[in-house]
Amino acid sequence: MTHTIISPLTLLSFLTFLILAQTQAQAQNELILTVVNNCPFTIWPAIQPNSGFPVLQNGGFALSSLTHRSFRAPNTHWSGRIWARTDCTYSNGHFKCATGDCGGRLECNGLGGGPPATLAQFSLHHNQKDQSSYEVSLVDGFNLPMTVTPHEGHGLCPVVGCKPNLLQNCPGPLQFRGNGGHGPVLGCKSGCEAFNTDELCCRGYYNSREKCRESSYSMYFKHACPETFTYAHDSPSLVHDCSAARELKVIFCH
Repeated sequence: MTHTIISPLTLLSFLTFLILAQTQAQAQNELILTVVNNCPFTIWPAIQPNSGFPVLQNGGFALSSLTHRSFRAPNTHWSGRIWARTDCTYSNGHFKCATGDCGGRLECNGLGGGPPATLAQFSLHHNQKDQSSYEVSLVDGFNLPMTVTPHEGHGLCPVVGCKPNLLQNCPGPLQFRGNGGHGPVLGCKSGCEAFNTDELCCRGYYNSREKCRESSYSMYFKHACPETFTYAHDSPSLVHDCSAARELKVIFCH
């Protein structure tokens, strides 16, 4: 009987090959999230994971005009939301934003933002087919134009979102103004936020798909941006799963 003796150099080369192959496979499954600020002013993007998922980028950062930040999403399942905070100030050791504020901190670390705010919602790599879902929601109102734009990918991978600036014609009752209500319109509130009724908020008796209906306020958003969610049980015109996307860009302003 003969025995094959593997030299240390051969074994090292084989292990190196396995490591490189594994690294390449992981790289092929990586999904990049890119946040783009095309607005003519600084914004403060925020990221909130859904329960049980990790916080990405510490939950928030500043992003100057005409710049972007890219980061890797977890290789396994991740779901959560991204929005932008606007008109943020830092004085006397206190950080505060007019829209989308997450408790007076730069890094939200898992906290949600206050309305009104345009939201991008994600469910990434949510099954064995490497599919990811994304949508733009105006259920919490509107503060900036936003789209989610996929790069590469297979299946239904459309650009979705809300490109128009809805602040310009926001109905009076929905207008959110700075400077204690006397400044410029910084956000367009949802009917729920403006009036806090069970019917507009789809609470209690109205908390079902049959009873929760569009209103004249949600229809302002829907007419301008039909591909978005505009109230709690809304069904937008685009429902999709994008397979094997390499990058999803959240773009503010156009």
